[in-house]
Amino acid sequence: MKIGLFCLSENYSGNVQESIMEQLRLVELADELEFDEAWFGEHHFNAFSVIPDPAVMIGYAAGRTGCIRLGSAGFLAPFYHPVRLAESIAVLDNLSDGRINAGFAKGGFAPDTRYFLQNKEDLRAVMYESVESIDALLHGNDTEYNGDFVQTKNIPIAPHPIQTRVPFFVATFSSEETIAFAARHGYGLMMSQGASLEECIEARNLYRSIAEYEPEMVIMRVFYVADTYEEASRAVWPAIDHFVRCMRAVQEEQTQPTFDLEAYQLLLNERKGFFNGQKFFDNAILGTPQQCITTIKTIQKELNHVHLVLKPSSTDHAQNQWMLSRFNAEIRPYI
Repeated sequence: MKIGLFCLSENYSGNVQESIMEQLRLVELADELEFDEAWFGEHHFNAFSVIPDPAVMIGYAAGRTGCIRLGSAGFLAPFYHPVRLAESIAVLDNLSDGRINAGFAKGGFAPDTRYFLQNKEDLRAVMYESVESIDALLHGNDTEYNGDFVQTKNIPIAPHPIQTRVPFFVATFSSEETIAFAARHGYGLMMSQGASLEECIEARNLYRSIAEYEPEMVIMRVFYVADTYEEASRAVWPAIDHFVRCMRAVQEEQTQPTFDLEAYQLLLNERKGFFNGQKFFDNAILGTPQQCITTIKTIQKELNHVHLVLKPSSTDHAQNQWMLSRFNAEIRPYI
């Protein structure tokens, strides 16, 4: 099992630059702790999760770290020209000395499709064609691609990646079509924070039935370790609730809510109506070190080739640093 860090640069303080730099410092700590990977999300027009350009974040992290692999979780492929995105991935692989994982997603928030001039109904098909063409540009001798949405012909990109093959992963909310696409091409799967273990097993089984082998599977998980389960579950809810409220606000094109810890008692009463907040909680790595170990071992028992990607979910940066260190000392040695 590979252990990773999920990075969204969540802006609880109201200071965007501070939030970005705190996230990058957490990646540096993960590198010092010998985590295997750090994965950067991509969100646009969002004052809370402030990573509209994961390539820049990955480039900075590449220069500040030495061993940890750096991935996108994922590039919103329909909003890029595939040649430019292929070039960015190749440059990042060179900057990092071959430490890049390339994850892709289709996007779909309402402002994204409008401002990037894409039809929501086409996003999945555009993602498929973009990923196929980027794969050809980075790894193939024949860079010609003729799709309904993407066309490339004899484009000599430079530089080429250092890795013979940059690992590709495709994000899915258990879409059978997307799982089948990944299986036909040998790409890994990226499962969301809310995907249950049962949903991950179903995705694995479908992939295996097509590819005849099991996928590399990136599983994102909310993470909170404390001295008691009650302390962890009480402390994690403000971060979960604020995240889902902000994501709903982006989708509905509303003003981002201001973070206010004292107001969260009222918000907790509404949480079942929020965007998958309960599923984030139900599938979290949560509680005492021993409880976290038990949850992780359950995943290990059911799935092979897992990349467990933790999102330390305190609203306080120092607490997130402390939880990463505690994971390394009290949980990781026993999994």
